[in-house]
Amino acid sequence: MSEPAAGSELRALAGRPHVTVVIPARDCAAELPGCLDALSAQTYRGSLDVIVAVAPSSDETEDVARESNCAWPLEVIDSPAGTTSSGLNLAIAEAAGSVIVRVDAQARLPADYVERAVATLAESGAANVGGVQNAVGRRGLSRVIAGAVSSPFGGGPAAFRQGSHSGPVDTVYLGVFDAAALRSVGGFDESLERNQDYELNWRLREAGHVVWLDPSLVVEYLPRSSWAGLARQYFDYGVWKRVVISRHPRSMQPRQLAAPALVVGLVLSACQLAKGRQRGLIAPAAYIGACALAAARLRSRLPSLGERLRAAAAFAVMHLSWGTGFLVGSRRCRRMSPTEQAVADDR
Repeated sequence: MSEPAAGSELRALAGRPHVTVVIPARDCAAELPGCLDALSAQTYRGSLDVIVAVAPSSDETEDVARESNCAWPLEVIDSPAGTTSSGLNLAIAEAAGSVIVRVDAQARLPADYVERAVATLAESGAANVGGVQNAVGRRGLSRVIAGAVSSPFGGGPAAFRQGSHSGPVDTVYLGVFDAAALRSVGGFDESLERNQDYELNWRLREAGHVVWLDPSLVVEYLPRSSWAGLARQYFDYGVWKRVVISRHPRSMQPRQLAAPALVVGLVLSACQLAKGRQRGLIAPAAYIGACALAAARLRSRLPSLGERLRAAAAFAVMHLSWGTGFLVGSRRCRRMSPTEQAVADDR
């Protein structure tokens, strides 16, 4: 297939740098093969290698990684602390590439992802380039949750979910990094279980670097497939968002207060109802109506009424879990030891 002239020129400008792909892996034996197959299909014409940092797992993650038929040179390293951040930092420390591509086992990169991202990195002068997360569920509840996550009402208006214009942003999904810039800010914060990508991008921007969204980089993402998994994921998001805001107060966005405010409002409504005051119905009724309306807008993606009703429930699980996690975060969060982080990841 012929390639656009502009793309060829940009790759020539970038010198087709050596690229290292880093993947933190834990309990993902089912997802990792698809991730590595997508990497094997990359059309990048420069040098590329892959490092998989395997945390202690209850499945065959390490065997799957070591036995992979990935088309690129692949190294498997141990990540004994068991957390995403520590695994990424170990892989980054081993990386030979001047460009580092961060990938999750649940992600499926399009074939031209690396070549497009490297070109954009050179053209924009950014320290980190990322694209749009496209949640894709295979069937059943996973499909419903994917629809809810993709909705602005559910997943929020973050540029990496809803963005359609190239340019500087606060954070991106995954990330293709200038290795020198990444190392200059110390890599990922290993004290964070969640929100480590946003926090890293905040430090990059504080150091004068640019984080760039390229909406042509659309990456498929496999979301949670159970109610408990979804609730736990979003509860942790809220908990660790509060931790990041406490460390970097200026990073807070007004939209991040919506879910905590919702939880507080519903609790106050429950108190009103307990006192026999019917006005306590106003906030819950308005929120249920908003969930129903947002779910109705997913008709093209979720054609059945049953799916849309479950999407409305998914909105509530996401919002209430995130908001509750944010509100109680200060009580249960502190800088954890690596062992404590590994236990927390298993919840």
